[in-house]
Amino acid sequence: MAPKISIPTISFTRNFASLRLADVSLVGGKNASLGEMIRYLTPVGIRIPDGYAITSSAYWEFIDSNNLRFDLTELLKKLDQQNFSNLREIGSEARSLLSGAKFSDDLKDSIIESYKDLCLRAGKEIEVAVRSSATAEDLPSASFAGQHDSYLNISGEENLLKAVKLCFASLFNDRAIKYREDRGFNHMSIALSVGVQHMVRSDLGSAGVIFTNEPESGFKNVILITGSWGLGENVVQGAVNPDEFYVFKPSLTNGKYPIIQKKLGDKAKTMIYSKVQSSTDDSFIENIDTPLEKRGQWILNDSEIKHLAQWSLMIEDHYGQVMDIEWGKDGLTNELFILQARPETIHTNQKKSFNEYTLKEKGKVIVEGVGIGSRITTGIARILRSPKESDKLQPGDVLVTSITNPDWDTIMKKASAIVTDRGGRTSHAAIVARELGAVAVVGSLDGTEKIKDGQMITVSTIGGKNGVVYEGKLNWEEQTIDTDGIILPNTQVMMIVGDPDKAFHYSFYPNDGIGLMRLEFIISNSICIHPMALVNFNSLKDAEAKKQIEELTKQYPDKEKYFVDKLSQAVGTIAAAFYPKEVIVRMSDFKTNEYANLIGGREFEPHEENPMLGFRGASRYYSDYYREGFRLECEAMKRVRNDMGLTNIKLMIPFCRTVEEGKKVIEQMAEFGLRRGENGLQIYVMAEIPSNVMCAKEFAEVFDGFSIGSNDLTQLTLGIDRDSALISNLFDENNAAAKTMIATMIKRAKQSKTKIGLCGQAPSDYPEFAQFLVEEGIDSISFNPDALIKGIENIHKAEDKVKEHTLFGFDAKINN
Repeated sequence: MAPKISIPTISFTRNFASLRLADVSLVGGKNASLGEMIRYLTPVGIRIPDGYAITSSAYWEFIDSNNLRFDLTELLKKLDQQNFSNLREIGSEARSLLSGAKFSDDLKDSIIESYKDLCLRAGKEIEVAVRSSATAEDLPSASFAGQHDSYLNISGEENLLKAVKLCFASLFNDRAIKYREDRGFNHMSIALSVGVQHMVRSDLGSAGVIFTNEPESGFKNVILITGSWGLGENVVQGAVNPDEFYVFKPSLTNGKYPIIQKKLGDKAKTMIYSKVQSSTDDSFIENIDTPLEKRGQWILNDSEIKHLAQWSLMIEDHYGQVMDIEWGKDGLTNELFILQARPETIHTNQKKSFNEYTLKEKGKVIVEGVGIGSRITTGIARILRSPKESDKLQPGDVLVTSITNPDWDTIMKKASAIVTDRGGRTSHAAIVARELGAVAVVGSLDGTEKIKDGQMITVSTIGGKNGVVYEGKLNWEEQTIDTDGIILPNTQVMMIVGDPDKAFHYSFYPNDGIGLMRLEFIISNSICIHPMALVNFNSLKDAEAKKQIEELTKQYPDKEKYFVDKLSQAVGTIAAAFYPKEVIVRMSDFKTNEYANLIGGREFEPHEENPMLGFRGASRYYSDYYREGFRLECEAMKRVRNDMGLTNIKLMIPFCRTVEEGKKVIEQMAEFGLRRGENGLQIYVMAEIPSNVMCAKEFAEVFDGFSIGSNDLTQLTLGIDRDSALISNLFDENNAAAKTMIATMIKRAKQSKTKIGLCGQAPSDYPEFAQFLVEEGIDSISFNPDALIKGIENIHKAEDKVKEHTLFGFDAKINN
């Protein structure tokens, strides 16, 4: 008998280490990316779990050996491509065809042999993650991520084969069919590869998602790391509100402290391996309540955050584009791993125009959460418990549900807005909302309980990271801002920004930096506590205030550290958003009545009949009543500049009445570690009191720059309390006396060669005021974001007139 000839078969499996990006057609985007990283990034220290891919050739062999190609093609021809009325039936029948099919002996042997080889390399039989990887996955124009199924904690040959077959069948999930239809993909031109990867024991540790940009705005200079306890599916699916960490790339690469922001999530659920493993369904994992003590703990320490950020930067550099990365921490070994990486598809092209929304009236707040979309919309609320109730949702309604997954994708497209109880910034609902350009409030906690079905509501996400659902239909204003073609004038155009949640968004506006950032906005909104109440926490007399402080600062045994952390992170975020442009931070300028309203404040603030002219600004900083509070402000600024490396921060002193007072403040700051000139530190002073104008030359010897505070300078020039409604009609920055003060201040600053700018609304409201400032030679003008574009127009017009006057030899100065 002639010997049997062995004919080599098509490769049905490939070790990850043998793959690279060029193999997308063979193993899909997910598996090709894993191979690329293992080949090129493992040698430089990035840990990626070992595994192998079941190729697209294996998928087609499975289809053809069971004679399914013709049946599937004919079945999909029956799909209602207009209304998708029979999508569920078509999808179910397609999946049944694959689920009832059998593996050929060659394919079965190949899958099992590769699994045995993987176990051999690990030294034991291991649990694996079995993940789908479509051959058209993660293209720049479309991401199939989440459309197909994955199975976790699979062990044993039979369970592995079941999971692989279910992955194959998931190519015909209802959502995947609809996704391909929407994007014009031929159903039978796409195959499904399967990745079999060594499971990281993040069920005993933590896991999550990383974006190498800020996903809401597309700002590319930060890395966002999110995560929760247990398996990462809770974060991917939005089942928990995760911890969030923002890492500033330049500080990371320069060896500075790069973590500019940390947010503690409640992490209410922990996904773990199930003790019962009888099938490849949810019995392999279970979601348990996170113990209370762990909810209040960070999932990563600073060293681990920086480690993941460094890896993420290396991955982004290797791929040459913004990346969406999944990570896990093994609870047994405490080792970090990168589990997946794919291109981030939402912000591949940064838009040059956007809409700015302003809410024109206040309404009753129903719920709040994480805001996605920076927009406002209204609609009828429809509470849906599952995708099967999709017929209740009409186009333009607001979808309100507990949580979404890819099964909701076709439904979400009909909604004017999306509100979920659970989820964070990187949850499924948030990602899909960005992709659709929709408004979403995720992680509202109890939206499905507090919002009534059929209720008219307004959904607003214009508050930076905060999203709000209001009762009724509120009025708002929409303005289109087109930044394409805007040329900045010679006069510097600065912005007035105080909200760190909006900083990344505002950074895309045309600007030369931040001319005014008020610390009091951050203190009142993010910190809420009087700094002296934190300094003197142990001796506080106000029991209720002490209780409130204890609750807000429960993560901080050292109460002063709470203030420094919160303030430095808020300022650091704004400084990072505009880096390397200058950001002028004004030290706190609360008045006594405003300070008293902070938690614990009444114990430390005197009562004044006219706080506007009382104990405010510079006089507080060296006073025994507030010196220690000022120390905390300085500690925060020192951390931003020295530790984070954000030396684009300049500091500014408000309401400095005399030159001697200015010197005292400078000395006090030096004592607290902020020495003028050290590490490039510049300290400005507000020019808002007539004494600042009269003694401008002397003030210029103490400070590095001036910023005219036109509101206070006008009120003190005209003798008007700008808080008084009775004489508010007399307040006018265009008044000749006020303009004389401003002109004199600019002239004297120029004589001393000291930089001078102005913060205020007038240059955008009144073209003639902008012309006046330009003619006088102001260096910079600062605008609120909503007035910026109009302000730029007014400055351009003013500069054109100055050129015209110069050309014809006219005296351009205002006759004062």
